[in-house]
Amino acid sequence: MDLEFLQSVDVQILVGAAVAVLAIVVGAAYLFSSRKPKGCLDPENFKDFKLVKRQQLSHNVAKFAFELPTPTSVLGLPIGQHISCRGKDSQGEEVVKPYTPTTLDSDVGRFELVIKMYPQGRMSHHFREMRVGDYLAVKGPKGRFRYQPGQVRAFGMIAGGSGITPMFQVARAILENPKDTTNVNLIYANVTYEDILLKEELDSLVANYPGRFNVYYVLNQPPEVWDGGVGFVSKEMIQTRCPAPAPDIKILRCGPPPMNKAMAGHLDAIGYSPEMQFQF
Repeated sequence: MDLEFLQSVDVQILVGAAVAVLAIVVGAAYLFSSRKPKGCLDPENFKDFKLVKRQQLSHNVAKFAFELPTPTSVLGLPIGQHISCRGKDSQGEEVVKPYTPTTLDSDVGRFELVIKMYPQGRMSHHFREMRVGDYLAVKGPKGRFRYQPGQVRAFGMIAGGSGITPMFQVARAILENPKDTTNVNLIYANVTYEDILLKEELDSLVANYPGRFNVYYVLNQPPEVWDGGVGFVSKEMIQTRCPAPAPDIKILRCGPPPMNKAMAGHLDAIGYSPEMQFQF
């Protein structure tokens, strides 16, 4: 057989093999890069995360930043769900309480909790005593809320006090997703101006997403100069600020139990069906 022909065949085989190997490598790289990173949470077992920064926001509110295993790690918490945090109260007894991080999985390498610490709160005591370098035991994800972009045309949100954290998380996820066109209207109630959590971040979202995100602040004890709502959240406030009842909207609520009960009554009276409502 002609030697030149054999050499030509060998070259063709080598080139074909190289192309096949390259295709496999490129395909594997694409799959690896497009695959969602595995989250750090365990739904069955508590895992410890190190506190790397603590920022006091007011006399009884602080932001806690916890480090994930690597700078590119993600917590792996679905939108609108929460984590269980374990600590010890002032008597040294174990306590577990749910909290919603204000960060998303786009915030790699860390997660943050904004905590309001109440004088008699059992888990509040644990956070009050935490110092940089301490570890927090966390388990999750937890929660019934499920969200896909475009699931509804608009969300109405009614939050009270620290009930703002799941609302903020959901709003951020919607607004920062360029493929999501959902509108969000938030009513946020507190006792005093100083009690408003995440105000700077909320106002920033309003400025960055005009027409898509609106916030109406309601205070029970407003300052002398105040252009928001006064008193408790009323049926009229909801009718004015939230999307009207329709199959393609949903009203979310999260606050103290008495507020949740009152809001459920208002929503039912306005005509929002159970399918249009969700309570965190």
